[in-house]
Amino acid sequence: MTGQPTIFDLALDANDANFVQLSPLSYIARTAAIYPDLPAVSYGEVRRNWGETYARTRRLASALAQRGIGRGDTVSIVAANIPEMFEAHFGVPMSGAVLNTINTRLDAEAIGFILDHAEARVLLVDPEFSDTVARAVRMANRPDLLVVDIIDPSFEGGQRIGRLSYDELLAEGDPEFDWKLPENEWDAISLNYTSGTTGDPKGVVYHHRGAALNASSNIVTWGMPHHASYLWTLPMFHCNGWCFPWTIAANAGISVCLRAVRADDIFRLIRDERVTHFCGAPIVLNMLVNAAAEFKDFSHPVKVMTAGAPPPATVIANMEAMGVEVTQVYGLTETYGPSVVSAWQAKWDDLDPDQRARLKARQGVPNTALEGLMVADPETLEPVAPDGKSMGEIFMRGNNVMRGYLKNPTATAKAFRGGWFASGDLGVVHPDGYIEIKDRLKDIIISGGENISSVEVEDVLYRHPDVLEAAVVARPDEKWGESPCAFVTLKPGRSLTQDDLIRFCRENMAGFKVPRTFIFEELPKTSTGKVQKYMLRDRARNLNR
Repeated sequence: MTGQPTIFDLALDANDANFVQLSPLSYIARTAAIYPDLPAVSYGEVRRNWGETYARTRRLASALAQRGIGRGDTVSIVAANIPEMFEAHFGVPMSGAVLNTINTRLDAEAIGFILDHAEARVLLVDPEFSDTVARAVRMANRPDLLVVDIIDPSFEGGQRIGRLSYDELLAEGDPEFDWKLPENEWDAISLNYTSGTTGDPKGVVYHHRGAALNASSNIVTWGMPHHASYLWTLPMFHCNGWCFPWTIAANAGISVCLRAVRADDIFRLIRDERVTHFCGAPIVLNMLVNAAAEFKDFSHPVKVMTAGAPPPATVIANMEAMGVEVTQVYGLTETYGPSVVSAWQAKWDDLDPDQRARLKARQGVPNTALEGLMVADPETLEPVAPDGKSMGEIFMRGNNVMRGYLKNPTATAKAFRGGWFASGDLGVVHPDGYIEIKDRLKDIIISGGENISSVEVEDVLYRHPDVLEAAVVARPDEKWGESPCAFVTLKPGRSLTQDDLIRFCRENMAGFKVPRTFIFEELPKTSTGKVQKYMLRDRARNLNR
């Protein structure tokens, strides 16, 4: 309490009747109590309702607690988007422990580093990744680590590397386990590691309060109806699936699980499971747009939320022409995934498709969990003019900003500046207050003293009918300092030359922004669909040698 007491501060204290710690764990308890018979999980032959799913998560929590796992302990998991991964988002924090979902595309060395750094006590392993994880466990200095094998009858391959199976662990637990909410909503609920492309990955710590608020904000952001059918095209290891495991519990929806992201499976499940919502990076959207026409045989309304990289307006327009409504969001691992939304306004409804797509391609405004959003000078924190041109760094603050980086106070202090979280992204503010990303700080191209947004150049390249994917980085230039270098993947069966694309770019952008170099090849990507630009920058630099 600050200031002098007032009449509203006397004998009006918080107590057990009027104050409860915020946690997304409350969502599954409520849904299981009210809608126990509604479907919760669909995965191949597996069908479970909310009553059954809640009992399994309580068994998991109970079994972990009986093995001495509790507050301050880390339980790691390496798994695809399967039911056990979904259950871990509830069962692990119900025990008081912290859930650490590990990127399934990492090599053994990186996984071993995470297990050590997180001081993991338990590791749940999907058979698809058992070979790599077995090597990681041997590398890690965790002699008492309990490794648990998830048995998936639908997956062929893999090996048993643990002391017991996931089902055997659940059998140890009590389906009526009397779990407790955290003593403090500021307690850690999950631990997510950044990609580590410029060094060891950093462990981002989420708290129960932020997870609960961002999960419920997803419902508001998307206008999700009750009992929504959600398809897991977004990895649950990535920012805890943008908090959607907890969102689905709050929504009493159904998790339609999917091991591998392929266009035919996505369209099949959209049709057969009557999927209403799914998420994915622009690369996933681009894959769906370019899929064979015979796959696109659904007729009910479908919504997709996209983030991870600024989506080209052309990809958005093509998705909407296919009958899928696109909502773009923006955020980072450090902000629980999506914290900014390109909120739609009714006054834009009558615009033509291209204009609508360009508005949807902007990153937008704060979601209901984010308290503050600004674009400002990175040194002075002075906000830039809202003219759609003045560039600055994007800053955020609110309940859906991380607690900090695990065991890394230097990096935590660097990330928090003047009461704000510094994103490292460059953007502008439009006159209507919507922000738009122009580049990562490290990706901006400075040519002859002029700033060139790689995102802007990429957006033009995506408009070419023969271009499947494009990424633009800086290449050292003796005359200009730097010049744009474009890496392009063509659609199957198409043919283009560098001169063809130079002519196209000159017709659609200022001359100084036109790439001087075009390289035709597949683009390297992370497991979440982001182009690994650091690899392309290395390639561009090496062209001068």
